[in-house]
Amino acid sequence: MDFSIFLQQLINGLALGSVYGLIAIGYTMVYGIIGMINFAHGDVYMISAYVTAIVIALLTFFGFESFPLILLATLIFTLLINCTYGWCIERLAYRPLRQSTRLAPLISAIGVSLVLQNYVQLSQGARHQGVPTLFSGTVRIDIAHSFIQVSYTQLLIIIVALTGMLALTWLIHKTRLGRECRATQQDRKMATLLGINTDRVISTVFVIGAAMAALAGTLVTLNYGTFDFYIGFIIGIKAFTAAVLGGIGSLPGAMLGGILLGMSESLFSGLVNTDYKDVFAFSLLVFIMIFRPSGLLGRPAVEKV
Repeated sequence: MDFSIFLQQLINGLALGSVYGLIAIGYTMVYGIIGMINFAHGDVYMISAYVTAIVIALLTFFGFESFPLILLATLIFTLLINCTYGWCIERLAYRPLRQSTRLAPLISAIGVSLVLQNYVQLSQGARHQGVPTLFSGTVRIDIAHSFIQVSYTQLLIIIVALTGMLALTWLIHKTRLGRECRATQQDRKMATLLGINTDRVISTVFVIGAAMAALAGTLVTLNYGTFDFYIGFIIGIKAFTAAVLGGIGSLPGAMLGGILLGMSESLFSGLVNTDYKDVFAFSLLVFIMIFRPSGLLGRPAVEKV
């Protein structure tokens, strides 16, 4: 096996895994706070892909050509719109069910996912959409008689993903909002008695998760260029898998699970067979779950008596 091909697949997997990690953070934060799996999170990511394409088309139409300006404006608009979606979904679909059974918000999440998919399909069409390449260029590294290359967009994805994870880790461990999140996670009733507005904390967590999905949607759209109304389901399932793999409820675990999943997919598709990459990735999840049921960085659940 050519060593350069192995390294190239590792780099491709690192970029792909960083995207999984960004989306997985949304899953793991919501689960960590209220113990619920937000199945609509992947579709919030899908919304960001369409918003990215619309904003780029508008800016190009009005004559903007500077890539840094286009990227900045696209990120700002996508973050604003996605955060609004995250806040509205929590207020309309989940908060009214806060005191009901555990299955009720789960079913509501599936309903929201279907609503968002059909809404985008009807409003934007069922065909694949695309955006032109705005950020080209690669870094080439020579190795013996071969070489590997990393595109600027892949570097941007990796840097943004790691920066986002570090910023969120700082937010959770060093700020007042983070202390309120941890208190709400440990005992919501006690946190309320201590004067913490737990409803506001939960809404904020949904907004943060939607912001991470917006970052991922914008960067993936710039990297791959194509998307459709169904992409949220596939990548959402993989990001959820990454969150479980790393230990759902753990921010570093979500990023670690995403990177491991992306690398395993990339290595298997590049060195063995592309058609069965998902089979290998999910088999890896099952194998790790057998020996580490709470994930790589997760903590075993302790039942209160």
